[in-house]
Amino acid sequence: MKITRVVCSKGLTGFYFDDQQAIKQGAQSDGAMYIGEPVTPGFTRIRQPGESISVMIVLEDGQIGLGDCAAVQYSGAGGRDPLFLADSFISLIEQDVASHLVGQQADSFKRLAKEIEELKDHSGRRLHTAIRYGVSQAILDAVAKAKGLNMCDQIALEYNTKVTTRMLPIFTQSGDDRYNNADRMIMKGAPVLPHGLFNSVKKTGEKGENLLAYIKWLTKRVNEFAPYKGYHPIFHIDCYGTIGQIFGADNYLGMADYLEELEKAANPFHLRIEGPMDSGSREAQMRDLHNLRLEVDKRGIKVELVADEWCNTLEDVIYFADNKAGHMIQIKTPDLGSLHNTIEAVLYCEKMGIGAYQGGTCNETDRSTQVCIHCAMATNAEQILAKPGMGVDEAYMICNNEMQRILALRAAGIGVASTKA
Repeated sequence: MKITRVVCSKGLTGFYFDDQQAIKQGAQSDGAMYIGEPVTPGFTRIRQPGESISVMIVLEDGQIGLGDCAAVQYSGAGGRDPLFLADSFISLIEQDVASHLVGQQADSFKRLAKEIEELKDHSGRRLHTAIRYGVSQAILDAVAKAKGLNMCDQIALEYNTKVTTRMLPIFTQSGDDRYNNADRMIMKGAPVLPHGLFNSVKKTGEKGENLLAYIKWLTKRVNEFAPYKGYHPIFHIDCYGTIGQIFGADNYLGMADYLEELEKAANPFHLRIEGPMDSGSREAQMRDLHNLRLEVDKRGIKVELVADEWCNTLEDVIYFADNKAGHMIQIKTPDLGSLHNTIEAVLYCEKMGIGAYQGGTCNETDRSTQVCIHCAMATNAEQILAKPGMGVDEAYMICNNEMQRILALRAAGIGVASTKA
């Protein structure tokens, strides 16, 4: 089945682009807005609507493979590609990417995705990560449709995996509204919650007292309002390096003492702490996460450490997994570019015995999330991020419903690779 055309449309994401550098330099929030001038090139305001590009790959029988190009909330920051503005990139996709794909057989996701990953623009640089991300989604959908398969079954066929027959745990994120949104999560029986957004020492507390109080409140709340008997969620809280700011990023004894307090506050629920420290470089981050894990494990503290900061690319994921830097790694799908990198990252973590959390960003779309669900189901990721947005309900719905569709279709024998002779 040949590819005959590539069509694009400009869209919105489920959140915003934020100028991280301006915020770090002291820009003040005012409601949902920020006051001040942007610093990072491309920004016209410190916070502006997130943009996406829908990529539609048309097959010769009229079927269409759909994917969405999207970048993280802090697009253009921390060594990432420039701010992803749709008007700047649509013509590149419709011309350069289309000229590479049109006329090719839609017969292999892996082959075509890797070709797009290596494709260069007119200046000799690789395509923007958001483009590689979205185009690879459309390729996966197109190849699966050409073969009459579900996307997860196409992945399983090419990577020799088995599609899971269970619902994967969905990790919901609260944003700053960590109390009201936690209630929404509990009502819906979310398996992993609440994110928390403890991204400043002010929020976490000068001695960590605010986070400790929040975990105590969350434990009480779940016990009081569990939606069914036996509801036992995992607590997963993102600390954005603030524990290391408070106790010292290489003060493993002090941080472990604090984590032990948090463990007791969360009892009987299992606790994961994402980004306990931000050590300023990839190598330092790996070292400090590795050493903190050793201290926590030695003392029998049942808190899982989740790697996030400084672990962005497939190469980073391999580096952190090889060195046991934490118990689990967040695989941030847009930062890895083409989806084949996400698939390979999850499989590598599983091979190395480290938890594979298929994450992403609040600044994605419904479509990128749906395609990511297929990747997670095909690789049996340990948990997946509810995205896009920070409002809980919509993101949880998108993830839950797509998984339910996959399970129902496969139970009916529809789109399953083993049924295709």
